[in-house]
Amino acid sequence: MKRFLLSILVIGFVACKNSKPEGELEQAQKSKLIELFKPSRSDYPNISVHRGGKGIKGYPENCLETLKFVNDSIKAIFEVDVAQTKDKKLILMHDNSIDRTANGTGLVKNLTYNQIKNFNLIDDFGNQTDFKIPLFSEVLEWSKANNVILTIDIKRSVSQKDVINAIDAADAKDISIIITYDVEQAQSAYALAPDVLLSVSARNHKEFDRLLKTEIPTENMLAFTGTRLSNKSLYKHLHDKDIVCILGTLGNLDKQAEARGDELYLRWKNLGVDILATDRPFEAFRAIN
Repeated sequence: MKRFLLSILVIGFVACKNSKPEGELEQAQKSKLIELFKPSRSDYPNISVHRGGKGIKGYPENCLETLKFVNDSIKAIFEVDVAQTKDKKLILMHDNSIDRTANGTGLVKNLTYNQIKNFNLIDDFGNQTDFKIPLFSEVLEWSKANNVILTIDIKRSVSQKDVINAIDAADAKDISIIITYDVEQAQSAYALAPDVLLSVSARNHKEFDRLLKTEIPTENMLAFTGTRLSNKSLYKHLHDKDIVCILGTLGNLDKQAEARGDELYLRWKNLGVDILATDRPFEAFRAIN
């Protein structure tokens, strides 16, 4: 009996000795994007495609076929919007309703997915396509299979937890970046997914300093610096903390480049911007590459 008990104790000791502490296990399982997006590296995409692609004839926004079309031409990150149907299905949709982007009508939250899948998507020029509103799970599956990185904009009516659960279910954290708009959203996302890269709002030094006072490690941060040019000192401050920064050219800056010349994209990047989030992905890509 004594020998039996001694054997049990020895086995238990060896098992404890060989098992990794919880902290080490978490470290090993962090998203690969946390290591990829560093200012010292140059092998990550430097274009982020707003709403998965806008203003492309025959290809609607937040559409899987549009992601495929753009991805065939340029190396890019794709920003997509995630909404939730009445029956709790996660889909790609920017607006609260489907009226603008599909040939149907109604609020997403009042429609089941079986109803939504009967409608076709419409491009930015009013042309109806044969493409359907995609499930978020379908987009994750394709992105994972093709090593395409998504920045995921979670609509206000959708819980972060539901989206993070979907990413976990697809084992897709290595291609997923969660977008947050303020410190509170960033903190809640980090609490739910400490192993995932977060896009955080750092439009000025004050916003960035607030983030630095949280428990979120800087390695988990990808900084969105807004849709206006910031002082070069902000980009330098972010780089000093080993954080990659994104400038949103979508809107006025894209219009400036269209009117005055696409070389503006390169000029903005030379200020210290690492990634351009744009509605003109092809033009911006050509200008800075």
